[in-house]
Amino acid sequence: MGHVRINAVGTSFFGRGSIGLLPEELKKRGFKRGLIVTDSYLFESGAGDKVGSYLLKANMEYAIYYQVQPNPSVDTVNECLQAAKALEVDLLVAVGGGSAIDTAKAVSIVLTNGGRIEEFEGVNRSQNPGLPVVAVNTTAGTGSEVTSFYIVTNPDKHVKMCMVDPNCMVSIAINDIDFMMGMPKGLTASTGMDAMTHAIEAAVSKRATPFTDKDALWAMEVIGAYLPEAVKDGSNERAREMMAYAEYSAGMAFSNAGLGMVHAMAHSLGGRFNLPHGICNAVLLPYVMEFNGRDGEAARRYQKVAKGLGLTGAETMTGEAAVRETVAFIRRLSRRIGLAERLKDLSVDPGTFYELAEGAMLDACMADNPFRPTVDEVAEVYKKAYGGV
Repeated sequence: MGHVRINAVGTSFFGRGSIGLLPEELKKRGFKRGLIVTDSYLFESGAGDKVGSYLLKANMEYAIYYQVQPNPSVDTVNECLQAAKALEVDLLVAVGGGSAIDTAKAVSIVLTNGGRIEEFEGVNRSQNPGLPVVAVNTTAGTGSEVTSFYIVTNPDKHVKMCMVDPNCMVSIAINDIDFMMGMPKGLTASTGMDAMTHAIEAAVSKRATPFTDKDALWAMEVIGAYLPEAVKDGSNERAREMMAYAEYSAGMAFSNAGLGMVHAMAHSLGGRFNLPHGICNAVLLPYVMEFNGRDGEAARRYQKVAKGLGLTGAETMTGEAAVRETVAFIRRLSRRIGLAERLKDLSVDPGTFYELAEGAMLDACMADNPFRPTVDEVAEVYKKAYGGV
């Protein structure tokens, strides 16, 4: 197997009301001035100032940057960076899902390493650990609060830049479901399928290990069981709590095992058409699973996915049967929670598929796919995903 490095977040808090543990943790670490990084909705709803009240309890000063957009861009990162520099903060506090957390990670890396965010695209591109980041997670999907990944859109090139870098790891992660209870059905569904994609891609990745399998297989079982319940009733505390644990576990898995072709294609697609990342993953996932499953060794990896999902007869399934049954499960799950199943439903231009495939081939996530496809093969998967089953 060779040498294995395990990346993990510093401190994590779980459970309803766990935000209350933050002040003492901040006092222990001696932080004095923070910048809360969030979006306009969470700012206007009071979530930003709610978190700010806990910074005040830690005798900290704080300001709020609330211009984070979905699929945060280079411009958003630069604007937030200037605010952080002007305020001379010693802590960034992300309040939100992947967009806010990724923005804070990007800013933290540039603050301590200099240069431009575009220079950090790829794997292990920074020299110094980023400025400390607290992540108050408000969705159950991206896993950004626990991973060594972050994504920034480069609008000039119409691509999402994928950064994989242990120096961006969050110092304190908070998964308090009080911040998740009001999540709309559509966001619950799309972020949940993002987490499912993380778990499945981590399980079949070339860098999967028994450690990452433990997290990935447990996460997919829980997501399969509780995501429909969380979508059906957003006030279901048990479903919200279990999804918070599951998306975190899926994040731990892929942060250490890597992802694959689904994410590479989703980053290219989302960057070109400014689409929600979770929806891109949800649409592409079954088509990539079918494609990967044509390879005998990759198909055998889906046997453990079948077991993780708890499918009947998984213990004795052939690789071919495991691919077929796991794909069918994912399609049923997407239908049940009301997500699009075809790229045609997302107003995507099929004339861009070869260009998107070229972008996907350059994405850092592609390296961990069970095998490396050709550009033509990736374009063909986009075409199949466009027309549906």
